[in-house]
Amino acid sequence: MWKKLNLKLTSKLGIFAFFWMILFANPAQAALELRVMVRKSANNLAVGSSTPAVVRDGNGRTLGQVAARNSFNTRINGSNVNLGQWNSNRIWLEPTGDGVVWIGDTWYRGRVLLVREGNGVTAINYVDMEEYLYSVVGAEAVPSWPQEALKAQAVAARSYALHQRNNSRNALYDLDTTTRTQVYKGLTSEYTTTHQAVRATANQVMTYNGQVILAVFHSSSGGHTENVEDVWTSPLPYLRGVVDYDQTSPVFSWNKTVNPSQVSSAVGGVGNIRSMVPERTTPQGRIVSMRVVGDSSTRSVRGADLRQALDLRSTLFRVSLGNGGVQVSGRGFGHGIGLSQWGTYYLAQNGINYQQILAHYYQNARLSRLQTR
Repeated sequence: MWKKLNLKLTSKLGIFAFFWMILFANPAQAALELRVMVRKSANNLAVGSSTPAVVRDGNGRTLGQVAARNSFNTRINGSNVNLGQWNSNRIWLEPTGDGVVWIGDTWYRGRVLLVREGNGVTAINYVDMEEYLYSVVGAEAVPSWPQEALKAQAVAARSYALHQRNNSRNALYDLDTTTRTQVYKGLTSEYTTTHQAVRATANQVMTYNGQVILAVFHSSSGGHTENVEDVWTSPLPYLRGVVDYDQTSPVFSWNKTVNPSQVSSAVGGVGNIRSMVPERTTPQGRIVSMRVVGDSSTRSVRGADLRQALDLRSTLFRVSLGNGGVQVSGRGFGHGIGLSQWGTYYLAQNGINYQQILAHYYQNARLSRLQTR
């Protein structure tokens, strides 16, 4: 049915402004709390609260209270963390009422734990998972996209976050704020539309055999997603390659000119580049390894390493040499596994609901509801 969809997308993407006072009204009731590392080993970190906040030590003992809209520069003091007049091996800052915390240069919901890590202070935001998703959906997707697309993103992001929380081997935190896990920008990426999508899908996750799945996602696959084992390592029954509907994505196809010296530097030891030939590819054409021939030697290089070194959008690319440069032509943006955000957008634009979208990109998985406390 979906292959017959050929409607031309005409809507312009825009950002919905969200009046800041609404952000603090009627927060969702917490069911699960996530630990999100917001800053790592900072030498000097500004921390504060929008409302009066309680300061506690690592054992939960109350040390004092800070005034609303009053920030402190947090730093290391010997083996302790220093926050204003207080020193402890761990310090909590917990806003009262409907307050939010200031960490570095951004407001975040929840509370913050400050710990010494290396030679600096690491700030970990403890936040209600549903409130965390208000921000993640706005940072990972486009807030003006159809609600069905944002709902699919909300379920995927909730599933991914819970999977990370359940399988975290880090004693301090479950997630960070970058694309390495999920992009999280605090209140700056919350919108009315992301609130609506999160609330409409409250407590919904994707599961397989009763377990929350590793619901990875990416921007655009370039026409077809990948079986997970062809890009990473172990196979998973719900991360199978499927036809994507991302042809209207601005990153569906792309080109880039790279200076040959960049390639030589990235590869190392081959001299002047003579040819670059795919040595091993995935079934969909992503570069697993590339044979790079230079006038000094030949090397085999991982596609993922070339992508990072040359700042390419994906490993779905080919190379041609000429005119004194290296011409790279590619498709898609990201690893190409799981849910495609631009494919989701297209399907939602054409009347496909979020349940169908999720079932398409996460084969063999089912939409389930968490048991709330």
